Order: sequence, then structure tokens, then C-alpha cells
Amino acid sequence: MDIAINMINAEQPILPISTPASLDISSFGGDILGENTPDPLRFGFRRKLSAHAGGGSHNPIESNQIQPLVQQILQRTTPPFNKRCLYVHIPFCRVRCTYCSFFEYASSQRLIDDYFAALMVELKYKAAQPWTQAAPFQAVYIGGGTPTDLTAAQIKQLGTMIRHHFPLASDCELTLEGRINRFSDEMFESALEGGFNRFSFGVQSFDTQVRRKAKRLDDRDVVLKRVSELAVTDQAPIVIDLLYGLPYQNLEVWQQDLNDFLDSGAHGVDLYQLIEMGNTPMGKMVEQGRLPEPADTMTKASMFEMGVDFMAKHHLRRLSVNHWARDNRERSSYNSLAKTTAEVLPLGAGAGGNVGGYGFMQHRKLEHYMDDVNNQRIPLAMMVKSSPHAAVNTVIKAGFDRGVIVAKQLDKQAGWSLFSYCMPLFQQWQQHGFVEIEQLGRHRYLNLTLAGQFWAVTLAQALIQVITTATVTVQS
Repeated sequence: MDIAINMINAEQPILPISTPASLDISSFGGDILGENTPDPLRFGFRRKLSAHAGGGSHNPIESNQIQPLVQQILQRTTPPFNKRCLYVHIPFCRVRCTYCSFFEYASSQRLIDDYFAALMVELKYKAAQPWTQAAPFQAVYIGGGTPTDLTAAQIKQLGTMIRHHFPLASDCELTLEGRINRFSDEMFESALEGGFNRFSFGVQSFDTQVRRKAKRLDDRDVVLKRVSELAVTDQAPIVIDLLYGLPYQNLEVWQQDLNDFLDSGAHGVDLYQLIEMGNTPMGKMVEQGRLPEPADTMTKASMFEMGVDFMAKHHLRRLSVNHWARDNRERSSYNSLAKTTAEVLPLGAGAGGNVGGYGFMQHRKLEHYMDDVNNQRIPLAMMVKSSPHAAVNTVIKAGFDRGVIVAKQLDKQAGWSLFSYCMPLFQQWQQHGFVEIEQLGRHRYLNLTLAGQFWAVTLAQALIQVITTATVTVQS
């Protein structure tokens, strides 16, 4: 689920009140420094609490100022410095997976049809804005929810409308996310005709028992067969998500999931850790004794290690700490760009994005979304001015996602020698086995070890917290 809420700000460099030579880490505890343990992969931190690093305060815009301000932003004609993406949200699912905290609306054809009509109105309106037409978009992502719950005709129309109304780069990646279930040949052909050139399917696990207990549709043989059928056409990259740590998914089952991915012929794979999230059906079922406890952190760390080792042995190309590609056709452009300072224009109920130093979150409630669209208003539930730290935070999050922080990039975005300032923290992390500090001539890098890759989000969050505390004012 890729609801982009990256927020950028290209304002003045972020400088500390004073510029001490280095960071004082004497008051930091294990939540920042990690634990001094012979096994940092499994015991480096107590547990991973979030799927994505946050950080930085944001200033909310008063509700009566949102519409005039967003209209002003979208009237800008100066081509942006940053790359640009388009995110479209389809907030429907036929079944709620037990681990999902994003479920919004059960699929109903009448409701989907009404929503799709409103989405087309919003699409044409935003596409016509001067800001939109000022520069090409490098990537488009249709997420959810379950976008493949649209009809074949709607999927084709959506792709066609995007290609017709938006200025797209010649190599623009257009990704359709969805389920394998009911993704027919007709739907595949319609999506290709609409211009989609990448497909991402949330398999999560091939194992039939794991799938059934997670409320995933279709058993192993059906899913494996369909992924293989789509991949062998060689029409577009077929990418799957695998989730590790689910109930009934032990190390043996996980090894089979990895083998099934390889046998499927899929062009790429994301390996995601199950994060403990409140208010999910899975959490309630575990409390009631209807499901066994999901894997603990140590077991998930072992699963991650197995996955990394498996991909290396089979010579897959690593694109990030969690994503691998079988060949050069799979680029994962949107997922990479959305973690950088790229601007993301949101479309649809529940979509988030950022444009011109402001973060957007559109209405989640369909009635509010459609009411705004039908009355020619931008359907925003919330708008915030990005934190002065947002661009630096983005460099940190993108770097940890790639597995390396580049000193020159961090210092350039910060406007001062931030890498050197943080060296005591980096050295402590190196002693604890999370990173390796590398110097090649004048170039310096902070490389994540296997343990650092597993704890990448935790480390990124810790560094953002440290920097936000240290740089408490903006100097012009």
C-alpha cells in the first residue's frame, strides 16, 4: 500500500543555534543508540514499531485557507526542481485481510462506479492546472485498497485518461497494484491497452494455511499458477509482495515462500516485515485465542536474513533494503522516488501527497470526497506546511531505504556539516554492529550492515529525532 505522504521543503538550510564540533550522545538511551549485543540483527532494538520513519513537526493550515492556498499552488507555472509522481487511490476491497489497518470500503459495483465517475472529474481538473502541465511525471502508482476491483473497462479508461491528460516522461512507470484473485486475461489486456507497464500484486504468502488465516483469497497452487502465467507473457514487469512474520508462517514455510517466488518467474519482489499494528482483526483474533501469536522479532530477523541470503545466492539485483529485481526491466521507480524529495500529486479519496512544500491528505470518507469534487473543490481533508527539517529527513529516509547515507548529499541538503556532527552517533552504531563508516578519499558513506538493514526504519527514526532536537531553529 503506497499512500504517499512525503513532505518536502526547499527553503533555507537547517542550522543549529550554535555549531558544536560534534553531537553529545551521553544522554541517549537504547532507543537511539541500540543495544550492545553480540547479535544486533535479532537484539539490536527491542522491536520495530513502524513500517515507515516519520519525523518533523508540521504546521496545519486553517480549514478556511486550504482551498485558496492549494489553488494558488496549482497555478504555478515554473517547472519544479524536484521530480514528480502521481498517486491514485482506489479505496475498496472485497475482503479485509486480518493484518490490515487500512481497510476503508467493501467493494460494491454501484459504489465503485459512483466513485470512479468522481475520480475522473478530479483527474481532469487537476491535470488541467498550470503546475501539472509545467513538467513531466516520472512515475504513476495506482494503489489502494484493491485497484483491481475496478472493472477491466475502468482500468483501461483510467490508464488512458492519465496518459492523455498528464505530461508523462517517455519512460514513465505506470504501476497497477492489486490482487491475483480475479485478475483475468481480459483485465490484464485492458490494463496493458490503457498503458500500464508494471503490475504489483500483494501475494504476502503462497502457503495455503497462512493465506486462509490472513483472509487472503485463493490457495497456493492458484496464486503460483497465475503469477507464472502473467510473468511468462513478458508484457510488463510482474512484482509481488511477500510478508514475513504471519501466524503459521514458520521458517520452513518462509523458505518455501522464497522458493515459490523464484519458481513463479515474477520479475521483482518486496520482502516486508509484519508490523504490530493496533486495531487490526489479527490483533483481536490473537487476543481471543483464535490465532497463534505472529512471529517475534528474533524470528522475523532470521526470516529477513534468510531472504537476503536467498536473493544473493540466486543473483537477484537489490534495489533497496527490502526490494529485489530479477532483471533490469524492474525499476521500482515510484517507490524509490516517493522516498526522496519528489513531489507527489494525489488523486482519489484517502490519497496523500506533497506539492510546493505543503503536505496534502484527501478526504477518506467517500461522501466528503464526492461532495467536494461535485462542487468543484479540491477534496482535501488536511493541508500542512512542511517542517523546515522535511527535506533533510527525506534524505535520511531515502538513504536508509537504499542502505547507505552519502555524506555529501546529507550535508548539501542540510546546508552544514551534518554528517561530521553526527559522527559520534555513527561511531556508536558501528560499535553496535548496525553500520560501517567508509571513507574513500574525500567521500564518506554510512553503510548499513545486515543488522542495520533489518533495523533501517528504527535507525532512520532515531537519526531524525536527534537532528530535529539539535537543529531547533532556521537561520536565514
